[in-house]
Formats: sequence, structure tokens, C-alpha cells
Amino acid sequence: MNSQHNAETIFVLIKSLEPHEKRHFKLYMKRLSDFDNFKVIQLFMAIDSSKNYNEVDILKKNPQIQKKQISNLKAHLFQSILTCLRLIKQKENIELQLNEQLDFAKIVYQKGMYLQSLKMLSRIKELATTYNQITYLIQAQFLEKKIESLHITRSMEQRAINLAKESETACDLLKLVNQISNHSLLLYSWYIKNGFVRNKQDFDYITNIFKSDIEPLGKKLSTFYDKCYYYQAYCWYSFIVQDFLNFYKYSIRWVQIFDQYPIMIETETFMYIKAQHNLITALFNIKRYEEFKTAVDHFEQFSKLKWVDNIPNNKIQCFVYLNIAKINQILLDGNIQSGIALIPQINKQLKVYELFLDKHRILVFYYKFASLYFAGAKYESCIDFLNKIINYKVNLRTDIQCYARFLLLIAHYELNNDYIIPYLIKSVYRFLLKMQNLNLIEQEILKFLQQFFEIDQRKLKSAFKNLLNKLKEIEKNKIDNRAIMYLDIIAWLESKLTGCTVAEIFQKRMNAKKL
Repeated sequence: MNSQHNAETIFVLIKSLEPHEKRHFKLYMKRLSDFDNFKVIQLFMAIDSSKNYNEVDILKKNPQIQKKQISNLKAHLFQSILTCLRLIKQKENIELQLNEQLDFAKIVYQKGMYLQSLKMLSRIKELATTYNQITYLIQAQFLEKKIESLHITRSMEQRAINLAKESETACDLLKLVNQISNHSLLLYSWYIKNGFVRNKQDFDYITNIFKSDIEPLGKKLSTFYDKCYYYQAYCWYSFIVQDFLNFYKYSIRWVQIFDQYPIMIETETFMYIKAQHNLITALFNIKRYEEFKTAVDHFEQFSKLKWVDNIPNNKIQCFVYLNIAKINQILLDGNIQSGIALIPQINKQLKVYELFLDKHRILVFYYKFASLYFAGAKYESCIDFLNKIINYKVNLRTDIQCYARFLLLIAHYELNNDYIIPYLIKSVYRFLLKMQNLNLIEQEILKFLQQFFEIDQRKLKSAFKNLLNKLKEIEKNKIDNRAIMYLDIIAWLESKLTGCTVAEIFQKRMNAKKL
């Protein structure tokens, strides 16, 4: 089972439980003690002790559970776990608290206690406003308007006018947040599929969406969520078009919005994690090394906070972003061997979290691993991970899929596997033509590789130098230089011309930056 999408939902849910949550669940079910619940606990224990979900094996080991029962038992188990978790998590989740209070207000109203229900709704609105929970604010207002319009509560007159204004303001805010978050989501979705803009057509398409649909909304910002989603959208756009200074500028604003609304850090922890990840990525891309290290250290300390680490989703995402940052730091300073030493540990943890990670994240890690092995001249290991990417049958990150094929070519060249190079060149061509994804750098690399076998070995150094000069010129164009971000062919060519390793080229660059 390689993903959350093809694993049994109940299996994934049980595997996500912390030890204390499992204890709470068993106690919760024992209180309900009847024969059906006993079977539910047995099914829970059977799934919990399994490495993979295998229904035939579960039924064989638990003969008291009949095949015709298992569907209903799974549904009952799933519902029971969620009910138990809701009770456990209620105090630490503002949305669960608001949901509960709204339920209580409705129950009180149905009992004919109108004034008491209105008092409860007033407290709900205050809490929802404090935590910027617009949807709960609107729900409370809706019930409040219902009570005021159907019953004599002696609170009408000016109250009706104020309530109408409150409701209209909240709906306008929700509409704005919805507009910005929708556009932000569409930008992110485009990036997950395609990566950076590949040509002027992509650039114009993405820029038109941003300039016409998103940027004008910046004049209307007034609350936490609209600002948060707007800065997020600006980050996605800037990153996709490789405007890294604006990416840095708006990733800072995204983090700073939580400084203005500190209460939201615990409420929207994952969004804060994502903001910090983007700031770290921006600092990496603009090569602000000292600030980058400081941001990574800050993020690592944050990830260790008990209320962050106790929530599996936060824990897993911190693991992902922190380790991507650490690999980027290693690639930045050229300390390749320390990065290679990290790979087995990170890869082992990836397998632990496999059920909860999307394929895009795994793809990125595999490419980072391959890049480290390549820079460390561990070409066989590099090829192993590149083959994992190429054989990963998903329509994600066509840019990484492309550069994996390029890197595979070069790795085989370094191993003197001349017999496979012509086949790989054809394979890259087919892939690029299918994706319509051939930019200037990629064209020059392929042209060079096609002619490689005809080059006199005595003239090879001159050919490398000629290619290097061409690529450095193309690199000035930010659309065409995207290949350099994921496939540092320039570092490889410099290593061929100077006799240094790729790792040493990285170190020289870093030393030059520090001067």
C-alpha cells in the first residue's frame, strides 16, 4: 500500500493514532460494553497489530468475526474512533469547541429557551471573532436571526438593524476569503502538476490569472484569513515565475501575519508551518545563507514544541519541511558527505510516514537524494533513486521527471556506460516532446549529448567549455534557467574543466559568497 488513496481508510486512521489515543479508545469502548462493541475492539486490535491491511488474514485470525459482519463492524469502528477522538481533542481545537457550543445553542432553542439560546450565541460570536472563524460566526448569526424573526424576544428595534449589518459584513468577508483562497489553490495545483513556468506562454497564462483575478483583491484586505491567503497566493505566483525577491518579500509577510495575530499560531498551526517553510525556501533561492540557517534553526525549535509535536499532521509536515531545508543547506554549503549520511535515516522515516505523505513530497525527496549522491560521485545510488522517480507513474512535477532523465544520462556517462547513452537520449527526447517542454538549456544539453560520441577526445575539454559558456548566457533568462535550479549542469561542467568534484565547486561558490 503506497498511498493514502489505495489503503483502507480504517487502517490509515488506526495507524495515525498515538499510544495515548489508543488507550483512550479502548477505555471508551469498554464503557459501552456489549457484544457488538467487543467485536469492534477485536477488529481494532487485529488491524492495529497488522503491518498491512489484509481482510482475509484478519478474518482467519479472528473466527468470531464473520465475513458478512466486517463491513458494518468497520463502519462502526471508524465512527467510534472519530467520536472518541472528538472528545479527546475538543479542548485543544477551537473549531470543535465552536461546533459543540452551536449544537448546545440549537438544543436549548429547540427546548423553547429562546433568550438563553441568544446568550449562548452571543458568546459563540465573540469566540468566533477572536479566532477569526467567519463560518462559525455566520452560523451563529443565522440562528440568531431565525430566533429574532420567529419569536418575540423583546430585543428587536435597533437590534435587528445591527444584526443585519453584522451578517452582511461577515458574508462579505467570507466571500473575499473564498475568492482569494480559490485562486491560491488553483496556482498551487498548477505548480504541483508542472513546476516552474516552462516558457513565455506559461508565464503569460499564470501572470494573467494573478494580475486579473488575485492582485486587485489586495486592496480589500482587513482580516487574518484574507491577508494570509493573499500572501500565500503571492508566494505561489512569485515562486512559479521565479521572481524570488517577491517570493521572499511575501513569504516574510505570510509569517509576520501570525505575529500580528499570535493567537492563530495554535489555531492554524499547519498554515504557520507552511509559511515558515516558504520563507526558508525563499532564503535558499536568494542565497542568504546566514538568514537561511537562522530560519532553519528557528523552525527546528518550533517543531519540538509539545503542542506541535503532539499532532501527527504537524509532526509529519515538520519532518518533511525540516529535512528538505537541511538537504538544501547541505547543497548550499557543499558539505555533501554529511548529506549522504542523512539519507538512510530520512528514507527510513519516509517509509514510516508513507501512508500519510502525498506522492509529490516523496518525489521531491527522491530527487534531493539523487542530487546528493550525484554531487558526492555516488553514481550507482544516484541512479537507483532516479529510476524510482522515472518509474513513479504519476502526473506530477513534469519538470522533476524531466531533470531526473537528464541526470540519469550524466550519471551513466560518469560510469562509462556508453552502451545505454543513445537509448537514454531518445528516451529524454520522447519525454520532452510529449510534454512540449524543451527550453533553451535543455536543447543545448541534448544537442551536446547527441554530438558527444563524434567529439574527438582531445577536443572534449574545449567542447565542455563551449557548452558552459552557452549555458551561462542562457542562465540570465529566468524562464530558461529553471533547469539550473534542479539540474546544476554548470557545476558539473566546471568540475570537468577544473578537475574539482561537484562538491568542491559548491564549496567554492559558498566561500565566494561569504567574501
